[in-house]
Amino acid sequence: MVIVGASGQLGGDLMDAFADIAPIGLEHSTFDIEQPAAITTMLLRQKPDVVINTAAFHNVELCETHPDRAFAINALAVDQLAAQCAAANVTLAHVSTDYVFDGDTSQPYAESDPARPLSAYGISKYAGELLIARNTSRAFVFRTSGLYGTRGSSAKGYTFIERMLAQAAAGKPLRVVDDVTFSPSYTRHVAVAIRRVIQTERYGTYHVTNAGACTWYAFAQEIFRQANVAADLSRTTQASFPSLARRPRYSALAHNALLRLGLPELPDWRQGIREYLGARAA
Repeated sequence: MVIVGASGQLGGDLMDAFADIAPIGLEHSTFDIEQPAAITTMLLRQKPDVVINTAAFHNVELCETHPDRAFAINALAVDQLAAQCAAANVTLAHVSTDYVFDGDTSQPYAESDPARPLSAYGISKYAGELLIARNTSRAFVFRTSGLYGTRGSSAKGYTFIERMLAQAAAGKPLRVVDDVTFSPSYTRHVAVAIRRVIQTERYGTYHVTNAGACTWYAFAQEIFRQANVAADLSRTTQASFPSLARRPRYSALAHNALLRLGLPELPDWRQGIREYLGARAA
C-alpha cells in the first residue's frame, strides 16, 4: 500500500491505521503527483495493491484566485493517477470533500445526492471524482468534512480547535459563525473507517465523518466546555466574514453507504473532540 500525502493530518493517521501492513508513505517533497512520470515510477517501484490519495490543493480562498492550481492538483493529477492505477490493476482510494454540495438543504447529504459545488475548490474536487469514474471502477471515493488532527493542517498550520484555544488563552474575543452547519471530523476516526471500507473491497463513494452535525459556533462551545476553558465567545454569521469563495450553508453528510455494508457509524463529533484533547494532552 502507498499513502500519498503521508505527512498531512489525515495521511499521518492513515499511516497509523495501516501500520501493521507497513504502508509506504509519500510526501510532496519526495513525490510530485502532478508529474505523470513520478506516478509511473512509484507504481513500478512500489508495486502497491492500493494507493490512497490524500494530496489536495485545499486552501479554499486560494483556489478562487488560483483555479489553475486547484484543477492541476485536484483534478488533472487525479485523472492521471486513476488512469495509471487502472492500467496497473491497482485499487485507488481518493479523499474528497463535502464542498461538492451546495448546502441548499437541511438534511444530511446521501452519497447519491447530486453534486452542485459552489467554489473553485469544490468544483475541482468534484471534477477529480468524475475523472476517477471515467478511468476505473476499482476505486473508493471518501468524502469528509471539517477535518482536524493532532498533526495540524498543511494549508493553515493549525486546527480550528488550536486556534480557538490559543485565542481564548490570549483573552481575545471570539466571533464564530452560527449559520453554517457541518460534520467536524477527527482524522483518527476517519482513518479507521477508511481502512474498514477498503478491506471490504466494495468500491464506490462513501461519506466518512464523525456522526452528527453542528454549527461552527456550537463546535467552539463544545471545545471550550470539554477543555474547561472560559472564553469570550459570541455568535456571528457567514456574511460577516467577506470571502472570495462561496461555501455550503449546510454540508452534513449521511453515512448510507457505510451502513449498507454493515459497518459501524463513526463516533459522535463530541467524542472526536474528547479524543483529540486527550491525544493533545498526552
